[in-house]
Amino acid sequence: MSMRSRVYDKAGRRMSAILGLSLLLLCGCSGEKPDFSPTEPDENGGIFIPQAAEGMTGKEIAAEENAQGIPGASAGEDSDVPQTDISKAETIEIQIAKAETVETQTAEMKTAEPQITEANWETYFDGLNGAAVIYSPLENHYQIYNQEMALTERSPCSTFKIISSLIGLERGVINLEDSTRKWSGEWFWNSEWNKDIDFPQAFRTSCLWYYRQVIDEIGKEAMQQELDRLHYGNADISDWEGRRNTNNQNPALTGFWIESSLKISPREQAEVMERIFGEASVYSAESRSRLKQVMFVPELSDSQISIYGKTGMGKAHGVTVDTWFTGFTDVYGERRYFCVYLGETEGREVTSTRAKEIAGEILKLMENQ
Repeated sequence: MSMRSRVYDKAGRRMSAILGLSLLLLCGCSGEKPDFSPTEPDENGGIFIPQAAEGMTGKEIAAEENAQGIPGASAGEDSDVPQTDISKAETIEIQIAKAETVETQTAEMKTAEPQITEANWETYFDGLNGAAVIYSPLENHYQIYNQEMALTERSPCSTFKIISSLIGLERGVINLEDSTRKWSGEWFWNSEWNKDIDFPQAFRTSCLWYYRQVIDEIGKEAMQQELDRLHYGNADISDWEGRRNTNNQNPALTGFWIESSLKISPREQAEVMERIFGEASVYSAESRSRLKQVMFVPELSDSQISIYGKTGMGKAHGVTVDTWFTGFTDVYGERRYFCVYLGETEGREVTSTRAKEIAGEILKLMENQ
């Protein structure tokens, strides 16, 4: 079954169950047609369901009907209504119990151990040393290529700009009304950084000096609190200035997130994306929406699939040792979280651009399955 079919089938079965139970509760108790007047839309998509008797249990409904002399509400010995083994009130209680069982099973599924499938994506990596993780919360399922490396923590490099952007937006360090920061005049190797720059430009060009300022203004205490809340890798920001970085000693271009104290694994990257952009996110809708806008990758997206992410690259002694592309995708109404990592490979060049390309190829493959 294709991804689209699985998503539509699950959604259809859930809606059928909800509507079926609602109709039984309404029609079975009173014999009246259900009231399909809309309720207020809920926070998960504005689905409207029929109105039930507010605050009444199955027994209370049956008792009310009996008191009002509604035919069939209580079939006694002198009643002309045929006797049945199970009363309507009992039937309703059975249906309610079934519904509660479904809710319990759903909750248990969310806390159950996830299913993990070892993916055969070796062709896409073409001999490069790397790992890939795709996580589907809807199915509680991970697909992982190279599980050992997928659990190995490495420096997040510029993928951490997702986190610093989120925290900066949440805490007002990044002011969307005026997010431009003034260039110091220092000449940097990336010409796009040699000017005054605003938040969207800084994110898309991965401007280090801009984010060094943002992170310093967030401060150590707030940063530690947020990383702990996100369960972000080892959450180690002890090398705040990035002095362990062997590739660059410019304080404007180093920090704990660039080949320094902070580490995270590819699987943890995907899980952090879900904590930010998933249904249980504690972050404001506005911050997530703004972040989603700058993460959008048009060259990988089309009419069926939208891909959002951030690359990252780190060097040690002039050699590229870590490259990343992590984020999430929306396809056929389902959100999945992913991370592709490429590490140092003897005799081969690894780049964040190639990590992004591999992610796009794998995600497009899954779209068409």
